[in-house]
Amino acid sequence: MTRLGYQIPSFTYPDTGPAELFDVIARQAKEADTSGFDTVLVMDHFYQLPHLGEPERYMLECYTLLAALARETANVRLSALVTGNTYRNPAVLAKTVTTLDIISNGRAQLGIGAGWFELEHDAFGIEFGTFTDRFEKLEEALQIILPMLNGEKATLAGKHYNVVDAMNSPAPVRHVPVMIGGGGERKTFRMAAQYADEANIIADAADMPRKLEALAQRCAELGRDRSTLVVSWQRTVCIAPTMEEARADLDAYIRLRGMDPDTLSAEWRAIIAGRFLIGDPDTVGEQLTKELALGIDGFTINLPANGHVPGRVTLLGETAAKVVG
Repeated sequence: MTRLGYQIPSFTYPDTGPAELFDVIARQAKEADTSGFDTVLVMDHFYQLPHLGEPERYMLECYTLLAALARETANVRLSALVTGNTYRNPAVLAKTVTTLDIISNGRAQLGIGAGWFELEHDAFGIEFGTFTDRFEKLEEALQIILPMLNGEKATLAGKHYNVVDAMNSPAPVRHVPVMIGGGGERKTFRMAAQYADEANIIADAADMPRKLEALAQRCAELGRDRSTLVVSWQRTVCIAPTMEEARADLDAYIRLRGMDPDTLSAEWRAIIAGRFLIGDPDTVGEQLTKELALGIDGFTINLPANGHVPGRVTLLGETAAKVVG
């Protein structure tokens, strides 16, 4: 399970077109593979997310990319953070994840969530449904996917999905860990406690104590020892050898998004301050140490501002690995 994951959430880089794009992504994965990270994760979206850029910014299909990264890495597990359940038939998803596991010699991980980005559902003609619909679909999907990943036939006559003796041969090389991601204290956390090996929490720092308490309560309701569920926290970092370089990297990222860092609105300054952990290795390491003490087991960390800069992923991996041990 993920104690230290490197997530790649953005694929728009300076002076990088489609022909050069995979090389930049692969370099990040290779740095993660050798610097202390145990997992490399990519988003499962078709459009860029609002807080990271305009919809037309580059976005690659998740599982095709993970399969390619399997041949570029040797150590890290490979996962979506997280698969949008609504985008794929669950039996087909089980086959896809199993194929990734075989390609990577047992390094696949299934990260999954209910799906939430309505724009891309509408644009791609994928049924969005209600909040309740999406969580009903996720639970039914897990009842199909998990048996198939465990070498069993899956049969379900559900409200949303119907499968009959769905086989998955060959089986995965080894157990595929399941991560359920999100911040919903009742539905998401209950499903994580019931079905998953790991919960990846997306929340502000101020909310984390309450989130962890809610997750523990969901585990208790199901008779599960909370300590058997690995809990990781999603963080966004901008790290460089010096604080000055980190701030320069962040300013360059802001300019890439078409904004002037010197004239940002108060709203944008607050968003950046709340989202980014910025600094040199000592600053970043000290903050991650404090956050680990909240009671989590590890982190998934992304570097949207400067992960494309050679050496930055290595610097983050070596810094964060000292924290998580």
